[in-house]
Amino acid sequence: MRVTWPMPAVAGAAALLALAGCGSGGATAAKTPPTATGSLESLAAEVRCAPDIQTDADTIRQAICAGASGKFVLATFSTDRGQREWIDEAKNYGGFYLVGRKWVAVGDDGVVHALRGTLGGDVEAGVDHHAHTG
Repeated sequence: MRVTWPMPAVAGAAALLALAGCGSGGATAAKTPPTATGSLESLAAEVRCAPDIQTDADTIRQAICAGASGKFVLATFSTDRGQREWIDEAKNYGGFYLVGRKWVAVGDDGVVHALRGTLGGDVEAGVDHHAHTG
């Protein structure tokens, strides 16, 4: 037996899903500032940390920062592709990543979410290996 949905019911369901999606993201979007841009030093200044530069190359600049929210790694990249390749590889080691345009901050969950309140960006989580313990 074939079940058919009347078109008004499908349209109504789609409208409800659309409204639910718009309503749920509005409050979060209002609390997150626009994603910051700039050099490693300017991003560090926004979160009030003095960066301890560990890598200073043409493709990546990386520093350790300690700010009010805690200790984290801040990295900037010369290309979007280089950034994505670095994040994809790093996520194999776990952790939490705050990702902006050509920059990333890496730290524990609390630090990354605190930084997001200043720098904006998107939070990504690394692979959780706790289930693999023997």
